[in-house]
Parts: sequence; C-alpha cells; structure tokens
Amino acid sequence: MATRTDAPTRREQILKEAARLFAERGFHGVGVDEIGAAVGISGPGLYRHFPGKDAMLAELLVGISGQLLTGAKRRLAEADGVPATRILDSLIEGHIDFALDDRPLITLHDRELDRLRDSDRKLVRQLQRQYVELWVEVVREVYPGLTEPAARSAVHSVFGLLNSTPHLGRAGTLPGRQTTAALLHRMARGAFEAAGAE
Repeated sequence: MATRTDAPTRREQILKEAARLFAERGFHGVGVDEIGAAVGISGPGLYRHFPGKDAMLAELLVGISGQLLTGAKRRLAEADGVPATRILDSLIEGHIDFALDDRPLITLHDRELDRLRDSDRKLVRQLQRQYVELWVEVVREVYPGLTEPAARSAVHSVFGLLNSTPHLGRAGTLPGRQTTAALLHRMARGAFEAAGAE
C-alpha cells in the first residue's frame, strides 16, 4: 500500500482513514459519518465508493494479503540468478515496509479478521498461506538443514516479530524509519540463523 508515489484516489483515502479509525477504536466503534468526515465527505457520500463498513474491512484485509503475496512474487521474479540469501533479505525488506508503513492494518487483522464474511476470511487465509509457502521455499534454500515444518514455524515466528510494530509505540516515538527497519532486519535474520543452527 505504501509504495505508490502518485496522489491517492478518493477510494484509497477512504480506506486509509477507515483502517486508521478501525485500528484506533475498533470496527464497531467507528461510524460511517466519522470515516466520511476524515476524508472531507459526508457519511452517505461514502456509499458511492463502498456499500458499507463491511466492504471497507474486506477490501482492506483481502487487499493487503493480496498485495503482500504479489510483492513477494515480484521480488522472486526479479531475483533470477540472485543468491538465496539476497532473496531472503529482499522478502524481509518487503515485509518490513508493510510492517512500518501499514501498521493499522496489522492491528485491524489481529482484532477484526473474524468480522469478515466466511468467503472473505477464507480468501485472506488462502492468500496468507501462499505467502508463507513462498517464504518457506526460500528459507529452506538458505538453511537446507531445516525441515519444512521447522521452516514454516520459523517464518511464522519472524512474521510475529515484524508484525509487532504496532506495539513499538507511536510512529513519532520510534528511533527513525531507517534505524527501525535495520533493527527489524537484523532481528529477522538472527531468528532464521537461530532456527537454521538446529
């Protein structure tokens, strides 16, 4: 979500503010009027873009899961002939970008995934499984001694580490994006090293 450099569309503005508000106050704690006010339109005006809050939540959670998978596939495609350790670094960097730039979506996923319709929740889970399996393949190439279940556990553990960013404090209280990203990267690689040393 955070990689675009052109001006966001009205729909993207709505989704960004909805994610922020839902993360701050919970899905049921936010009204359509508040989301509209955050982007400068009336609450009913939102219905030109979305049928309701449920649709916003679904687009946010399905959307970010799809974007993570697409981004990982792109990084793998661009890495033809690159050593597996560099590919792993690239995957880590991509996830760190998400974890630092889309922190409200992490909170939203943790708190509100169960509010999605079954079909949307299943799609999120399917996209996430595919994303994990891409990582598992690369991790096992870097650490061939790891069994598939151990590599999968290591990947989930690293996601837990990287996705802890909403608990690091407000964005302005962190030591700076570059410093935080470098720290997270070292910690992620350290976790994989520890798993691979078994």
